[in-house]
Amino acid sequence: MSKSIQILSTKKLSTEQKQALTTANLEVIEVDFIQTENKPFEIKDLNDNLIFTSQNAVHSILSHSKSEELKSKNVFCVGLKTKILLSENGFNVVAYTGYAADLAEIITLIYRSESYTFFSGNLRRETLPKALKDAEMKFNEIQVYDTSLTPQKIKTVVDAILFYSPSGVESYLKENTIKKETCFCIGETTAEALHKITKNIVIADQPTVEDVIEDVLQEYK
Repeated sequence: MSKSIQILSTKKLSTEQKQALTTANLEVIEVDFIQTENKPFEIKDLNDNLIFTSQNAVHSILSHSKSEELKSKNVFCVGLKTKILLSENGFNVVAYTGYAADLAEIITLIYRSESYTFFSGNLRRETLPKALKDAEMKFNEIQVYDTSLTPQKIKTVVDAILFYSPSGVESYLKENTIKKETCFCIGETTAEALHKITKNIVIADQPTVEDVIEDVLQEYK
């Protein structure tokens, strides 16, 4: 009897996501290595266009009493799920991309004369703000959620680790080391956080949790 493959997900999965793995006889351990929470903020000094790079920011905005007033503005975002969440809640999404770098390129090349307000988290990457500042565009930022690292020691020996953000990688490495495990990453930015640590990296074709899981299933089928 061959021993079962142990998969560690660095965030809790949805029922469907987990089921896809367990149906393939993979053992799944789920631990949230980061936590996000909405933070109080004021909606003021808004520019004509809004930028979201995560679903967390959208959830935080939706919980604000003035969120209805924002729906008249055009929105640019990163991530298909972020786009869907915005569209379903009545926002007009003009453009969305898989990565912040690509969104920055579209905005600075095509929509350069416009002004922007970026709803961000405390651990956001510099990519987008830097690109807009370098292009000398009218731009401001409002922090609407906080991400905190919640590291913990994993006692089980696992075959694979699923990572969804650079913060998740950072949190995992605070209490654990990576040896032979295969690291499945949601995207380039997440993989970059591992590049000095391991060569065993698989990057999803599209930056979604489902694509990460698809790669795991391919690997162990």
